[in-house]
Amino acid sequence: MTESAGPYGCRASAPYHVTMNSQRTLPIRAAWTVFALIAAAHLVARLVDAETVANVSQWFLMPALAGTVWLATSAPRGRLVVLVLIALGFSWLGDTAPDLSDGDTSFLLMVGFFLLAQITYIVAFVPYNRDGVMRRHRALVAGYAVVVVLLVAACAPGAGALLVPALVYGTALGVMAVLSAGLGRTAAIGGGLFLVSDGMIALGAFADWFGPPVEGFWIMATYIAAQVLIVVGVLAKTRDHHDGASVPHVLAGNG
Repeated sequence: MTESAGPYGCRASAPYHVTMNSQRTLPIRAAWTVFALIAAAHLVARLVDAETVANVSQWFLMPALAGTVWLATSAPRGRLVVLVLIALGFSWLGDTAPDLSDGDTSFLLMVGFFLLAQITYIVAFVPYNRDGVMRRHRALVAGYAVVVVLLVAACAPGAGALLVPALVYGTALGVMAVLSAGLGRTAAIGGGLFLVSDGMIALGAFADWFGPPVEGFWIMATYIAAQVLIVVGVLAKTRDHHDGASVPHVLAGNG
């Protein structure tokens, strides 16, 4: 407990939970700050084409975000938090493993690890869609299905032997984006941005006509935003279930 002066000059103890919340908030804010600094450094490096800084900073993005999730939740951590941490781990492997190879092998490594991340997210989100969320969001389901079909159609001519893995991944990504709506608006936006980011990667790899300015910046900006919004949605849902999560209220859309 901490002490403060009472109305008659006596020392009054502050509530224990106030002290504990204060002690937890500081490291959580520090973790968010570290992640924000790494993300900012990475995006600036993408803008100025500083390839080495961009590559190195990308290695630390998902570990920093996972560390934030860890600090923002209390043991014993629930199923949702554990699965999201695993998904962030697979995402980290998808970010880093391709650096160890090149060509089709690099692409397949990236797709493989991110496919595992999407499957983990799907498993994490399914329980939050048992009350008819997908039925209530039929337009969203139809919209994502159309996007995936159009992406496959645009990429098919240049994908060759990689078309099947790209199709499998695109399907899993679309399912994840739909299921993320079960966690609320914030996570749903994150799921949609994930689809946008990976759609740009696919078009850049297989469609000769696709080449927007600073393409790498836009891919990573939407990817980082997607992961952050999914995490914020998860922490908000966890907090709602009294799992001891702590997340900025403004980011979570609850304040």
